[in-house]
Amino acid sequence: MAGKKGLFNRDALQALIDLKPLTKKSGHRRKSSKPGWACMISVIIPAHNEEDYLGLTLDAVNRQNYPYFEVIVVANGCTDRTTAVAVDNCNRLVVLSNKGLGVARNLGAKLARGDLLVFLDADTLLDPGALETIAHKFTRPCSVGTIKGCPDTDRLAHRAIYWVKNFLHRWSIHSGSSGVIVCWKKNFLATHGFDEALQVRENSDLIRRLKRFGRYRYLGQTAATTSMRRYQRAGTGSTVYLWFKLWCQSFFTDLRGKNYDTVR
Repeated sequence: MAGKKGLFNRDALQALIDLKPLTKKSGHRRKSSKPGWACMISVIIPAHNEEDYLGLTLDAVNRQNYPYFEVIVVANGCTDRTTAVAVDNCNRLVVLSNKGLGVARNLGAKLARGDLLVFLDADTLLDPGALETIAHKFTRPCSVGTIKGCPDTDRLAHRAIYWVKNFLHRWSIHSGSSGVIVCWKKNFLATHGFDEALQVRENSDLIRRLKRFGRYRYLGQTAATTSMRRYQRAGTGSTVYLWFKLWCQSFFTDLRGKNYDTVR
Protein backbone atom coordinates (compact mmCIF):
# COMPACT_ATOMS: atom_id res chain seq x y z
CA MET A 1 0.00 0.00 0.00
CA ALA A 2 1.26 3.48 -0.72
CA GLY A 3 2.33 5.21 2.47
CA LYS A 4 2.50 8.92 3.14
CA LYS A 5 5.97 9.11 1.67
CA GLY A 6 4.70 7.85 -1.67
CA LEU A 7 1.61 10.06 -1.62
CA PHE A 8 3.54 13.28 -1.12
CA ASN A 9 6.68 12.38 -3.10
CA ARG A 10 7.53 15.09 -5.68
CA ASP A 11 10.96 13.81 -6.74
CA ALA A 12 9.80 13.50 -10.36
CA LEU A 13 7.92 16.83 -10.44
CA GLN A 14 9.01 18.99 -13.36
CA ALA A 15 6.33 21.67 -13.32
CA LEU A 16 3.20 22.74 -11.46
CA ILE A 17 1.26 25.40 -13.34
CA ASP A 18 -1.88 27.21 -12.17
CA LEU A 19 -3.60 28.07 -15.44
CA LYS A 20 -7.11 29.27 -14.59
CA PRO A 21 -8.49 30.76 -11.38
CA LEU A 22 -11.55 28.89 -10.16
CA THR A 23 -13.63 32.07 -10.34
CA LYS A 24 -12.89 32.64 -14.03
CA LYS A 25 -13.79 29.35 -15.66
CA SER A 26 -15.20 30.35 -19.01
CA GLY A 27 -18.46 28.97 -20.29
CA HIS A 28 -20.00 28.25 -16.88
CA ARG A 29 -23.05 30.00 -15.51
CA ARG A 30 -22.40 31.26 -11.98
CA LYS A 31 -25.26 31.06 -9.53
CA SER A 32 -25.98 33.73 -6.98
CA SER A 33 -26.18 31.22 -4.15
CA LYS A 34 -24.80 27.73 -3.81
CA PRO A 35 -27.38 24.96 -3.21
CA GLY A 36 -27.05 23.07 0.05
CA TRP A 37 -26.24 19.82 -1.74
CA ALA A 38 -23.56 21.36 -3.97
CA CYS A 39 -19.87 20.87 -3.28
CA MET A 40 -16.56 21.65 -4.91
CA ILE A 41 -15.44 18.83 -7.23
CA SER A 42 -11.86 18.22 -8.33
CA VAL A 43 -11.60 16.30 -11.60
CA ILE A 44 -8.19 14.61 -11.74
CA ILE A 45 -6.99 13.36 -15.11
CA PRO A 46 -3.70 11.42 -15.32
CA ALA A 47 -2.34 11.50 -18.86
CA HIS A 48 0.56 9.58 -20.44
CA ASN A 49 1.01 10.35 -24.16
CA GLU A 50 -2.68 11.17 -24.61
CA GLU A 51 -2.52 13.94 -27.22
CA ASP A 52 -5.08 12.13 -29.41
CA TYR A 53 -7.71 11.74 -26.67
CA LEU A 54 -7.12 14.35 -23.97
CA GLY A 55 -8.56 17.29 -25.93
CA LEU A 56 -11.97 15.67 -26.30
CA THR A 57 -11.92 14.57 -22.65
CA LEU A 58 -11.21 18.11 -21.47
CA ASP A 59 -13.85 19.56 -23.81
CA ALA A 60 -16.45 17.23 -22.28
CA VAL A 61 -15.45 18.24 -18.74
CA ASN A 62 -15.45 21.95 -19.53
CA ARG A 63 -18.96 21.69 -21.02
CA GLN A 64 -20.42 20.45 -17.73
CA ASN A 65 -23.51 22.28 -16.53
CA TYR A 66 -22.27 22.13 -12.93
CA PRO A 67 -20.26 25.27 -12.07
CA TYR A 68 -18.35 24.28 -8.93
CA PHE A 69 -15.38 22.27 -10.16
CA GLU A 70 -11.73 22.39 -11.10
CA VAL A 71 -9.72 20.30 -13.57
CA ILE A 72 -6.26 18.97 -12.71
CA VAL A 73 -4.25 17.27 -15.46
CA VAL A 74 -1.18 15.29 -14.39
CA ALA A 75 0.98 14.62 -17.45
CA ASN A 76 3.36 11.80 -16.54
CA GLY A 77 6.29 10.64 -18.64
CA CYS A 78 4.91 12.22 -21.83
CA THR A 79 6.93 12.43 -25.03
CA ASP A 80 4.16 13.87 -27.20
CA ARG A 81 1.97 17.01 -27.15
CA THR A 82 -0.12 16.06 -24.12
CA THR A 83 0.96 19.09 -22.10
CA ALA A 84 0.26 21.44 -25.02
CA VAL A 85 -3.26 20.02 -25.33
CA ALA A 86 -3.87 20.53 -21.60
CA VAL A 87 -2.71 24.14 -21.45
CA ASP A 88 -5.65 26.59 -21.33
CA ASN A 89 -8.09 23.70 -20.85
CA CYS A 90 -7.53 22.93 -17.18
CA ASN A 91 -7.06 24.81 -13.90
CA ARG A 92 -3.84 23.07 -12.91
CA LEU A 93 -1.28 21.27 -15.05
CA VAL A 94 1.29 19.06 -13.35
CA VAL A 95 4.19 17.66 -15.36
CA LEU A 96 6.05 14.58 -14.09
CA SER A 97 9.20 13.27 -15.73
CA ASN A 98 8.33 9.61 -15.17
CA LYS A 99 5.34 7.50 -16.18
CA GLY A 100 3.28 6.41 -13.20
CA LEU A 101 -0.50 6.19 -12.95
CA GLY A 102 -0.68 5.83 -9.17
CA VAL A 103 1.84 8.61 -8.57
CA ALA A 104 -0.04 10.92 -10.96
CA ARG A 105 -3.40 10.29 -9.33
CA ASN A 106 -2.07 10.64 -5.79
CA LEU A 107 -0.33 13.92 -6.55
CA GLY A 108 -3.44 15.24 -8.27
CA ALA A 109 -5.49 14.39 -5.19
CA LYS A 110 -2.98 16.06 -2.89
CA LEU A 111 -3.24 19.29 -4.91
CA ALA A 112 -7.04 19.13 -5.22
CA ARG A 113 -9.04 21.95 -3.67
CA GLY A 114 -12.37 20.15 -3.80
CA ASP A 115 -14.01 18.01 -1.15
CA LEU A 116 -15.12 15.49 -3.77
CA LEU A 117 -12.62 13.80 -6.10
CA VAL A 118 -13.46 12.46 -9.54
CA PHE A 119 -10.66 10.42 -11.10
CA LEU A 120 -11.23 10.45 -14.85
CA ASP A 121 -9.32 8.46 -17.47
CA ALA A 122 -7.83 10.61 -20.23
CA ASP A 123 -9.78 8.71 -22.92
CA THR A 124 -13.18 8.95 -21.23
CA LEU A 125 -15.93 11.48 -22.05
CA LEU A 126 -18.40 12.60 -19.38
CA ASP A 127 -22.03 13.27 -20.24
CA PRO A 128 -22.84 17.01 -19.92
CA GLY A 129 -24.75 16.53 -16.67
CA ALA A 130 -22.35 14.05 -15.08
CA LEU A 131 -20.81 16.32 -12.43
CA GLU A 132 -24.19 17.72 -11.38
CA THR A 133 -25.53 14.17 -10.97
CA ILE A 134 -22.45 13.16 -8.98
CA ALA A 135 -22.71 16.22 -6.71
CA HIS A 136 -26.41 15.60 -6.11
CA LYS A 137 -26.44 11.81 -5.77
CA PHE A 138 -23.06 10.99 -4.20
CA THR A 139 -23.98 11.80 -0.60
CA ARG A 140 -21.91 11.60 2.58
CA PRO A 141 -22.91 8.00 3.43
CA CYS A 142 -21.25 6.99 0.15
CA SER A 143 -17.51 6.36 0.28
CA VAL A 144 -16.67 5.42 -3.31
CA GLY A 145 -18.47 4.89 -6.56
CA THR A 146 -18.60 5.07 -10.32
CA ILE A 147 -21.05 5.99 -13.06
CA LYS A 148 -22.50 4.08 -15.98
CA GLY A 149 -19.92 3.14 -18.62
CA CYS A 150 -20.46 3.10 -22.38
CA PRO A 151 -18.12 1.98 -25.19
CA ASP A 152 -17.16 4.41 -27.93
CA THR A 153 -18.05 1.86 -30.62
CA ASP A 154 -21.26 0.16 -31.70
CA ARG A 155 -19.75 -3.33 -31.85
CA LEU A 156 -22.03 -5.85 -30.18
CA ALA A 157 -19.17 -7.43 -28.23
CA HIS A 158 -18.13 -4.08 -26.77
CA ARG A 159 -21.68 -3.17 -25.82
CA ALA A 160 -22.10 -6.58 -24.19
CA ILE A 161 -18.94 -6.10 -22.14
CA TYR A 162 -20.22 -2.81 -20.75
CA TRP A 163 -23.68 -4.22 -20.13
CA VAL A 164 -22.06 -6.86 -17.93
CA LYS A 165 -19.82 -4.31 -16.20
CA ASN A 166 -22.74 -1.99 -15.46
CA PHE A 167 -24.85 -4.88 -14.21
CA LEU A 168 -22.09 -5.98 -11.80
CA HIS A 169 -21.56 -2.43 -10.57
CA ARG A 170 -25.25 -1.58 -10.24
CA TRP A 171 -25.96 -4.56 -7.99
CA SER A 172 -22.59 -4.35 -6.17
CA ILE A 173 -21.67 -7.84 -7.30
CA HIS A 174 -18.33 -6.27 -8.17
CA SER A 175 -17.41 -2.83 -6.83
CA GLY A 176 -15.50 -1.55 -9.85
CA SER A 177 -15.15 1.44 -12.11
CA SER A 178 -15.72 2.34 -15.76
CA GLY A 179 -13.19 5.08 -16.40
CA VAL A 180 -14.48 7.12 -13.43
CA ILE A 181 -13.88 6.79 -9.69
CA VAL A 182 -15.70 9.09 -7.24
CA CYS A 183 -14.70 9.51 -3.60
CA TRP A 184 -14.35 12.05 -0.80
CA LYS A 185 -10.89 13.59 -0.51
CA LYS A 186 -10.82 13.12 3.26
CA ASN A 187 -11.34 9.37 2.91
CA PHE A 188 -8.90 9.10 0.01
CA LEU A 189 -6.10 10.68 2.05
CA ALA A 190 -6.96 8.46 5.02
CA THR A 191 -6.29 5.37 2.89
CA HIS A 192 -2.98 6.93 1.63
CA GLY A 193 -4.37 6.81 -1.91
CA PHE A 194 -3.54 4.50 -4.76
CA ASP A 195 -0.94 1.81 -4.20
CA GLU A 196 1.81 3.18 -6.41
CA ALA A 197 3.41 -0.27 -6.79
CA LEU A 198 0.26 -1.65 -8.45
CA GLN A 199 -0.12 -1.24 -12.21
CA VAL A 200 -3.02 -3.71 -12.59
CA ARG A 201 -6.27 -3.86 -10.57
CA GLU A 202 -5.17 -0.69 -8.77
CA ASN A 203 -8.73 0.66 -8.99
CA SER A 204 -10.22 -2.39 -7.29
CA ASP A 205 -7.59 -2.20 -4.56
CA LEU A 206 -8.41 1.43 -3.80
CA ILE A 207 -12.17 0.85 -3.91
CA ARG A 208 -11.85 -2.05 -1.47
CA ARG A 209 -10.00 0.15 1.02
CA LEU A 210 -12.36 3.10 0.60
CA LYS A 211 -15.37 0.91 1.36
CA ARG A 212 -14.27 0.94 5.00
CA PHE A 213 -15.69 4.46 5.22
CA GLY A 214 -19.13 3.82 3.74
CA ARG A 215 -21.01 2.20 0.91
CA TYR A 216 -20.19 1.78 -2.75
CA ARG A 217 -22.52 3.75 -5.04
CA TYR A 218 -23.25 3.14 -8.72
CA LEU A 219 -24.75 6.19 -10.44
CA GLY A 220 -26.70 4.96 -13.42
CA GLN A 221 -28.42 8.30 -14.06
CA THR A 222 -25.43 9.57 -16.04
CA ALA A 223 -22.67 8.01 -18.12
CA ALA A 224 -19.11 8.17 -19.37
CA THR A 225 -18.04 6.98 -22.82
CA THR A 226 -14.71 5.15 -22.79
CA SER A 227 -12.31 4.32 -25.62
CA MET A 228 -12.20 0.65 -26.58
CA ARG A 229 -8.71 0.96 -28.07
CA ARG A 230 -7.23 -1.73 -25.83
CA TYR A 231 -9.89 -4.21 -26.92
CA GLN A 232 -9.43 -3.22 -30.56
CA ARG A 233 -5.64 -3.55 -30.51
CA ALA A 234 -5.25 -6.69 -28.40
CA GLY A 235 -8.51 -8.34 -29.43
CA THR A 236 -11.71 -8.51 -27.41
CA GLY A 237 -11.33 -12.15 -26.41
CA SER A 238 -7.70 -11.74 -25.32
CA THR A 239 -8.49 -8.64 -23.27
CA VAL A 240 -11.45 -10.21 -21.49
CA TYR A 241 -9.32 -13.27 -20.75
CA LEU A 242 -6.59 -11.01 -19.30
CA TRP A 243 -9.06 -9.21 -17.02
CA PHE A 244 -10.45 -12.55 -15.81
CA LYS A 245 -6.98 -14.03 -15.22
CA LEU A 246 -5.83 -11.02 -13.22
CA TRP A 247 -9.03 -11.09 -11.19
CA CYS A 248 -8.40 -14.75 -10.28
CA GLN A 249 -4.73 -14.11 -9.54
CA SER A 250 -5.61 -11.23 -7.21
CA PHE A 251 -7.03 -13.73 -4.71
CA PHE A 252 -3.84 -15.80 -4.49
CA THR A 253 -0.83 -13.73 -5.56
CA ASP A 254 0.67 -10.29 -5.22
CA LEU A 255 0.08 -8.39 -8.46
CA ARG A 256 2.77 -5.79 -7.81
CA GLY A 257 5.21 -5.82 -10.69
CA LYS A 258 2.66 -6.89 -13.29
CA ASN A 259 1.86 -4.39 -16.06
CA TYR A 260 -0.59 -3.86 -18.89
CA ASP A 261 0.83 -3.44 -22.36
CA THR A 262 0.86 0.22 -23.40
CA VAL A 263 -1.65 0.97 -26.15
CA ARG A 264 -0.45 4.46 -27.08
